[in-house]
Amino acid sequence: MRKLLVLASAMVFFDVAFYAAIAPLLPDYVAEFGLSKAEAGILAAAYAAGTLLASLPAGLVATRVGPRRTVIAGLLLLGGSSLVFGFAREIALLDAARFAQGVSGALIWSGALTWLITTAPPDRRGSVIGTALGTAVAGALVGPLLGAIAAEVGTEAVFGAVLAIAVLLAAIASRLPEAGPPERQPLREVAATIVTRPILTATAFVAVPSMMFGTVEVLVPLRIDELGGGHVAIAAGFIAGAALEATLAPLAGRYSDRVGRRIPFVFGIAVCACAMVGIAAAQALGPILAALILGSLGAGICFAPALTTLSEAADTSRLHQGYAAGLSNMAWAAGQTVGALAGGATAGAAGYAVPSIAVAALLLLTSAYAYRSLVPPLIRPAEG
Repeated sequence: MRKLLVLASAMVFFDVAFYAAIAPLLPDYVAEFGLSKAEAGILAAAYAAGTLLASLPAGLVATRVGPRRTVIAGLLLLGGSSLVFGFAREIALLDAARFAQGVSGALIWSGALTWLITTAPPDRRGSVIGTALGTAVAGALVGPLLGAIAAEVGTEAVFGAVLAIAVLLAAIASRLPEAGPPERQPLREVAATIVTRPILTATAFVAVPSMMFGTVEVLVPLRIDELGGGHVAIAAGFIAGAALEATLAPLAGRYSDRVGRRIPFVFGIAVCACAMVGIAAAQALGPILAALILGSLGAGICFAPALTTLSEAADTSRLHQGYAAGLSNMAWAAGQTVGALAGGATAGAAGYAVPSIAVAALLLLTSAYAYRSLVPPLIRPAEG
C-alpha cells in the first residue's frame, strides 16, 4: 500500500505541477498573442475542458482495463502533449495541447484514485485521499515556479522535460501489481446510479469549490499584473497558497475519518466564500495576495472531505470506484471550466468584483446546504 501511495502521489504531483504552470505564463501569452480576458480564460480552461470531456470515459477505462493501464496511458499522453505545448507558437495549438493535457489528467486521476481507493481500508479512506490530494496540491505549489522559470528560460526546455519524466513514472507503474481483476458494471446501471440524489449531491460538493479556483486562476494573475506585480508576485502568491493547502489536505482527510465529512467541508467552503469577497474588494497587491492565500486555506480544508464523500456515496449506491473517480474529475473540470470562462468573460465586461461576489454567494449557499445534507448514510466516520 505504501509503495502505491507514493507512486500515485508522484503521478498526481507531476500532473498538477504542469497544469498549474500556466499562471505565471498567462500575462505573457496575453501580451504575445493580444488575447482578451475571455481568450485568456479559454487558454486557462482548456486543460479543465479536456478533463471534463474525458472524465467518465476515463472512469470506464479504469473499470474495464484496470487502473494501472489507465495511469500509464495518461502519463504517456501527458508527456507528448506537454512537448507540443512547449514548442507551440500559435494560440490554437497551445489551446489544443492544453486540452490534450487535460485528457491525460483525467486518465491519471481516474486510474490513481481508483487504484488507491480499492486498495485502502475503508476507515483510512479520508486519510489516503487527503495525502494524495495534498501531494497533488504540492504540485500546484511547484507549478507556478516552473511557469516562472519557463517564462525566463523558455517553455521548450521546461515542458520538453515532461516527456522523460512521464516515461519514467509509467515504467515504475508497470512494475506494481494491479488492484484486482477489471469489472464490467452494466452501463445502464451506471447511468441510472449517477443521476441519483446522493451521487449528484456529492458531485456538486466537488464542483463548487472547483469553480472558485477556476475563477481565481484567471482573475488573480491578471489582477496582480494590473496592480504592478510580475511573474515573481504571481508565482509567490500561488506557491504560498498551495503550500498551505498541501499541508492541510492530509490533516483534513484524517480529521474527517474521525468526525465525519460535514464539519471540515462546511467550514472550508465558508472560508473560501470569505476569500472571494476579499478578491472583490482588493485594490492593492497585498490584499489580493492575502485573499488568494485565504482561499487556499479553505480549499485545503474542504476538498479531501468532498472527494471522500463522493467515494462513500459510490459505495452506498454500488457504483464502481472507477466511475466515482471519473465523476470527481468531471466535477473538478466542470467547475474549473465554468469558473475560468465565466469569470474571465464577466470580468472583461463588468470588472473583477462581479464574478468574485457571484462565486462567494454560491459558496455560501453550498455551505448551508451541506450542513443540512451531510449526514449518514453518506458520512461514515472511522471508529477510534
